[in-house]
Amino acid sequence: MANPRSFPAKGPSQRQLRVGELIRRTLSEILSRGEIHDVELNAMSITVGEVSVSVDLKVATVYVMPLMGGATVEAAIAALARNKYELRRRVSAEMTLKHSPELRFRPDDTYDRLEEARRMFSDPKVQRDIAAKPDDAVEE
Repeated sequence: MANPRSFPAKGPSQRQLRVGELIRRTLSEILSRGEIHDVELNAMSITVGEVSVSVDLKVATVYVMPLMGGATVEAAIAALARNKYELRRRVSAEMTLKHSPELRFRPDDTYDRLEEARRMFSDPKVQRDIAAKPDDAVEE
């Protein structure tokens, strides 16, 4: 009989989602309070959009975006990467996990994808298709 764990999961487990959200909230609080002693990092206003955690909970990919045009995405990720060990230590102090996850910072492109979806929905051809009644659809 095959081991059910050998098959890839369809999506993140409830535990992965829960741990990711806890890390996201903890990092947001740490960054908003300016607890890290880095002048450049504290000068930026950074939003943590999402945290994706690996199956074994040892790697957390953090999707971030600087707010209010104060810094570039590359500068924000570089500042976070410079302080990732301190951030990891502070996150692990707030959580009760067996292992403290390694933090990897990536740009959050959610807003770009949202803008692309808005642009597509504003296209006249798409608007025409949305407005079409189901009875008007041509069967193939």
